[in-house]
Amino acid sequence: MVVSTSPFVPYPGLAELPARMGLPALALLLASGLLHTQASSPARSFQLDYEENCFRKDGAPFRYISGSIHYARVPRPAWRDRLLKMYMSGLSAVQVYVPWNYHEPLPGVYDFAGDRDVEAFLDLTAELGLLVILRPGPYICAEWEMGGLPAWLLWKPDIVLRSSDPDYLAAVDSWLHVLLPKIKPRLYQHGGNIISVQPLPCSQVENEYGSYYACDYGYLRHLLGSFRALLGSEVLLFTTDSIQAEELRCGTLQGLYATIDFGPDSNVTEAFGAQRRVEPRGPLVNSEYYTGWLDYWGEAHASTSSASVARGLEDMLQLGANVNMAWAGLGLWLQQGGSGAWRAPTGSVEVVTELFGVSCRYMFHGGTNFVYWSGADFKDQYKPVTTSYDYDAPLSEAGDPTEKLFAIRTVISKFQSLPVGPMPPATLKYAYGWVALRKYADLLDLLDVLCPSGPIQSQFPLTFEAIKQAHGFVLYRTQLPWDVLDPAVLGTPPHHVCDRGYVMLQKEYRGTLERDGQTTLCVTGRAGETLDVLLENMGRISFGANVSDFKGFLGNLSLDSSPLSNWLIYPLAIDTAVQQGWPHTAPPQSSSGGRAGPAFYTGTFETPGIAWDTFVKFPGWSKGQLWINGFNLGRYWPRRGPQQTLFVPGSVLHVGRPNNITVLELEGAPSTPLLLFLDRPLFNRTLSHGTAATE
Repeated sequence: MVVSTSPFVPYPGLAELPARMGLPALALLLASGLLHTQASSPARSFQLDYEENCFRKDGAPFRYISGSIHYARVPRPAWRDRLLKMYMSGLSAVQVYVPWNYHEPLPGVYDFAGDRDVEAFLDLTAELGLLVILRPGPYICAEWEMGGLPAWLLWKPDIVLRSSDPDYLAAVDSWLHVLLPKIKPRLYQHGGNIISVQPLPCSQVENEYGSYYACDYGYLRHLLGSFRALLGSEVLLFTTDSIQAEELRCGTLQGLYATIDFGPDSNVTEAFGAQRRVEPRGPLVNSEYYTGWLDYWGEAHASTSSASVARGLEDMLQLGANVNMAWAGLGLWLQQGGSGAWRAPTGSVEVVTELFGVSCRYMFHGGTNFVYWSGADFKDQYKPVTTSYDYDAPLSEAGDPTEKLFAIRTVISKFQSLPVGPMPPATLKYAYGWVALRKYADLLDLLDVLCPSGPIQSQFPLTFEAIKQAHGFVLYRTQLPWDVLDPAVLGTPPHHVCDRGYVMLQKEYRGTLERDGQTTLCVTGRAGETLDVLLENMGRISFGANVSDFKGFLGNLSLDSSPLSNWLIYPLAIDTAVQQGWPHTAPPQSSSGGRAGPAFYTGTFETPGIAWDTFVKFPGWSKGQLWINGFNLGRYWPRRGPQQTLFVPGSVLHVGRPNNITVLELEGAPSTPLLLFLDRPLFNRTLSHGTAATE
């Protein structure tokens, strides 16, 4: 792992360049580094004004337009493209989350290199003239694996996360002492561009804590002290919670400014009334105003109407008010006649209150849950999030301006000036066509490669956390203890297989056990026959009281109610092998043809002298994982949907040499294993953003 140490030098930003400078000239300046300059005024400040209920930047009333982007969901080569498009949309700020587990994969092992170089990302936002609203956690939710908390925290099974548990606090303190010194010189007060979370300077302390069962004020006080000690007394810190009274009670603390989040279906008057009950003075803030939504495996693709969003926005703007659109969809600062009174749009309940701000459209650009980073929600059942985090956002998963973006940009242009120059175009895409794959080998024949350290012996199954496996797959192996001549029930109690178990008896695939789904199978066999169960972690819960989401078998696997024992447990290091060139650099294996169950497939393709973005479709495939040139592009699951394609950034492709494809199919590949590379994505067998699909 590499810890980046690049020095930070403030930038003036695009907003301070000559107003008539065109986009090509700006691009040349940015590319040549001519915008590099020293910080200007030493009297920089960004503050809350409780008397006027507003924010002040360098002493003057200030309002901003903001949108959310997650650098961890965007390949580094695409950062500039996405941020420039956000700037050209009329945004003056971006909201940025920092996932702890993305940077500390093991205790005391830190990674800030490559796609994880958060300092480089923040410096790029400054170079492009964008302010930053930072949300460094330690918990971020964001539908990210375990809400950004590292899975190794669960190595201590009884740890109480997001509480005053001494073991948890020690880990948090260690992390903050690494992260926050990187942040401090980038604060606005110190010449940087980080102004706040929602309108407050600098950082969000604990996201949506009121929704968490612990309700530990000592924990919030501890975080407050840590942030003050490491960032200084000038930085304004805040919390974010829903408008429910109980959540606001548990999620707020004196010294932390309390903000709320709600969506367009909420009553604005009632929502901000909830914030006023805990913050009688100061700006009213909606920290996350949702106009799109995420996708869950097995549910319809979420979408929102561009026309309705734009129409609702313009209705409010036509009131003749000063408006701050924190592109949270319809985020507003409305000040009527300079009085500081806010009036609701025509047709809604009229209310008089103070100047308010709504920050950060969530999401302005969603991106992709590469590798194993997608999280899950728990809403009466376990709901894993798709690989795509398109979010029906103004910028698509591939970073393309959508109809929604242009509709919002048009509305913005009626009330304030936009940056001079055209919107950068959609990224180039190419349909590379059909690629034939061949079966390389069944997973069960590759354990010496995938688990070079050998198995762990245990009387009963152990969780992923007990064997220190964070993500991916673990194989559990035992033998039938007696002859099973008549069908016997193989199964676990409900919710004890986390999250999917692929069952093989004598290397023959027998079916799948699933959390909150089928948890039993009927089997027959002879004493001593080998029973294998490949357990897949589909992503840890990222919101609510179930964040301690242990993976693997959480209890015994039983045969006709008799617990099976004497297990060999194989933690599989598939990504390590693939990143080192396997299986393309390994000798060919003799495979068992079309046998169902977990197996690897390989193939290659070459590009016609280009490396453009593309989308890969899986006709006839079931469920699995895809790597191209060693990069893990995430989970595919066309059999369940809604996502039918995986996004392949052009930056992972080679030009002039073969591109190596590795597929782990978990249930059953088609008899003729083919992949189809398209120039557009498919959700629910239709294109995202409403264009008709052609196949």
